[in-house]
Amino acid sequence: MLIGISPLLSPELLNALYRMGHGDEIVLADAHFPGESFNANVIRADGLKIADLLAAISPLFILDPYVENPLAMMAAVPGDELDPTVEAGYLAAIRKTWPETQASERIERFAFYERTKKAYTVVMTGETAKYGNIILKKGVTPIA
Repeated sequence: MLIGISPLLSPELLNALYRMGHGDEIVLADAHFPGESFNANVIRADGLKIADLLAAISPLFILDPYVENPLAMMAAVPGDELDPTVEAGYLAAIRKTWPETQASERIERFAFYERTKKAYTVVMTGETAKYGNIILKKGVTPIA
């Protein structure tokens, strides 16, 4: 165990967060997401909720301020509806560290899959919320 590091963050996930460069993306995927079909670099975080992981990751990870939106979530397919409490919970977790964080952009399902193919890693969680997947784009870590 490390002081100041959430026990929710596995050694594999900490390694990925550390190795990611600015502009790299990480997908936090729900339990139903076909992560291994779209990316060879998959980290398991079974049983963990995405909002909890976001709260643990946010103090270690700056979102890219040089893009219009460093957060992306999947848009609902025609006939489905989004549950606004899912994104609200994610934003609340991130805003504990980064209060100015804007809402996620919504991207079409297959466009989300294409971005997943290019992501640095996919974290498969135990999240069961429908449309619970989120992509984070890493920024340049500030020098203290």
